[in-house]
Amino acid sequence: MLRVVEREARVYRRLWRGSVFSTFLIPALFLLAIGRGLGGLVDQRNQLVEGLSYLQFVTPGLLAANMMQASAPGSLWPVMAGTKWVRFFHGAVATPVSPGDVYGGYVVWITARMAVAAVAFVAVAALIGGVPSLWGVLAVPAATLTAMAFIAPLTAFAATQTTDISFGVLMRLIITPLFLFSGTFFPVSQLPGWLQPMARFSPLWHGVELCRAAMTGSADWLAVVAHVVVLGAIVAAGWLWGTRTFARKLAS
Repeated sequence: MLRVVEREARVYRRLWRGSVFSTFLIPALFLLAIGRGLGGLVDQRNQLVEGLSYLQFVTPGLLAANMMQASAPGSLWPVMAGTKWVRFFHGAVATPVSPGDVYGGYVVWITARMAVAAVAFVAVAALIGGVPSLWGVLAVPAATLTAMAFIAPLTAFAATQTTDISFGVLMRLIITPLFLFSGTFFPVSQLPGWLQPMARFSPLWHGVELCRAAMTGSADWLAVVAHVVVLGAIVAAGWLWGTRTFARKLAS
C-alpha cells in the first residue's frame, strides 16, 4: 500500500497546481461568501442558528461538504483511468503489489490529500472567526473520516464500471443533493418531516454533525460516538467491497 501511496505522491508532485483552485481556493471563497456575506445579513437581524452566529454554524458544514465534493471526483475518474483508459493499475499488479494494495493505497492517498485540505480550511476559518472553540482542531480528523466515508465506497464503485457515464449522474443526482440537504446551510429540522429521516441517513449529515460538535466544543458524546461508528462502518464496508472489485477488475 505504501508503494502505491508513493507512486501517487510522485505523480501529484507534477500535477498539484491543477488542484489548488478546487481543493483550497474554492472552499475559502465559499466560506467567505456564505459565512461572511450571507451570514452578515442573518446576523444583522440578530438571528442565531442553534445558538451560533451563521458563520459559526455554516463553517463546519462547509468543511464536511467540501471533503465530499473534493474527494468524489478523485475517487471516480482517476480510477477509471487506472483500470481502463491508461491501465496503470494493471501495471502495478504486475509487480508484487496486490489488487487490494492498489485499492488501499489509493484510498489512503486521497484521504491524506483531504486531510491537508481540511487543515487549510480550519486555519482559514479560525482566522475569520468561524471556529469558536479550541476543540476545533478535532474537526480535522472528523472531516478526514467524512472524506474517507465517500472515498472508500466510490473508489470501489468506480472499479465496477466500464464507462464514466454513471459518474456524472452520480455527481448530479447524489452528491449535489447531499450538499444542499444534509445540514450544511441550515438545520435538518427545517426540512419537511418526511425528508428529515432521509437527510439523517446521509453520511454527509453525520460528517457535518461531527465537525460541528468539534468546532463548537458542545458535543453530545453519545451522538459523537454514533456518528463515528456510522462513518467507520461505511469505510469498512467500502473497503471490503473495494478489495473485491479491484481484484476482479485487475485480474482481467
